[in-house]
Amino acid sequence: MKVARARDFGLIGCRTCGLANVAAAGSCRRCGTPLAARKPASIGRTWALLLAALLLYIPANVLPVMYTSSLGTGSSSTILGGVVDFWHAGSWGIALVIFVASVAVPTVKFLVIGTLLVSSQRCSSWARLQRTQLYRAIEFIGYWSMLDVIVVALVCSLVQFQFIGTAEPRVGIVFFGLAVVLTMLAAMSFDPRLIWDAPAARRMGEG
Repeated sequence: MKVARARDFGLIGCRTCGLANVAAAGSCRRCGTPLAARKPASIGRTWALLLAALLLYIPANVLPVMYTSSLGTGSSSTILGGVVDFWHAGSWGIALVIFVASVAVPTVKFLVIGTLLVSSQRCSSWARLQRTQLYRAIEFIGYWSMLDVIVVALVCSLVQFQFIGTAEPRVGIVFFGLAVVLTMLAAMSFDPRLIWDAPAARRMGEG
């Protein structure tokens, strides 16, 4: 069954404000953004951002993200080390938040965006609706991706406030923050309309 699309009626949606415009207009009549059937070089740009985020995510997990000291003793901890420390200290809620925000969510985002890219490059018709829903879910999750950075900042503030020791962020949190930003940009640069394109239409949109 053929699904009617905006392009069949000579219309293009503005990628900035969402207004449907006549394709021949060249630019959006509301905000003036140049019109394009698909985001130019969407797949190539998304791949570049995703791979850069993946490379940054490695030192983010290997290098310490926080240093804590109390009563003359101190230690540095990585993301997973912090999860274990908070769990053993009885702060299960914080441990769970850090694990979900810093390990589970980034891993899922890498896998989902990679799957979307590969399937779109192959012009696969497999589970198009489900893939679109996955993209929307990743787009929504992106708003909560900085939770781990916020938790580290809060822990540092609380420890300093209670005068029981010191807590300082370390370089690993910088790599993690950069990886999060790049994955958010990768999700934004991917054009979900490519999921529904036939091979000829995809080549036209990418060109």
